[in-house]
Amino acid sequence: MAKMYFYYSAMNAGKTTTLLQSSYNYNERGMETILFSPSLDDRYEVGYITSRIGLNSKALPFDKDFNFFEYVQKRIQEAESAQKISCILVDEAHFLTKKQVFELGDVVDTFDIPVLTYGLRSDFQGEPFEGSKYLLTLAENLVEIKTVCQCGRKATMNLRMDESGKAVRHGEQIEIGGNDRYIALCRKHFKTGETGHGA
Repeated sequence: MAKMYFYYSAMNAGKTTTLLQSSYNYNERGMETILFSPSLDDRYEVGYITSRIGLNSKALPFDKDFNFFEYVQKRIQEAESAQKISCILVDEAHFLTKKQVFELGDVVDTFDIPVLTYGLRSDFQGEPFEGSKYLLTLAENLVEIKTVCQCGRKATMNLRMDESGKAVRHGEQIEIGGNDRYIALCRKHFKTGETGHGA
């Protein structure tokens, strides 16, 4: 019986590397996977999922209006005699809308295809992303991918930084960036804003 999974963590825990490894494992056994990544994440190249360690794979970009259920249904109808879709993987799943999380649940329940989603639990202000909130509610399997704070404790929070490495506490929820803009911290250092960067 297929299930929906949410692999969640703070920044820089290796979510994307884990996603690409999972897809590779399916492909190595001759199984087809479909990979999705948000079109607004343009840090590398739209239409690709790229990990910090240099692994990458083609992916289908999605925006807030994309309908996952309709897309998968169409793919299945167009390829009745073709290879069955074995797994769907979604990178940066915190950018999903509530509606899209429900659509992915419908994919699991209707077509018996497992859906593996990978994303952040919370934003730079400690608030949950819409996608993450509903994945935490609807996914059968919740898997934490752990990373560490600069102090050695488990990092659970994501702090946004300015150009000088100082904590940014206000702004739009979504601002694309990598290690130059965000750092994973434990709760204590998230509250104090000690990033270990700058003066």
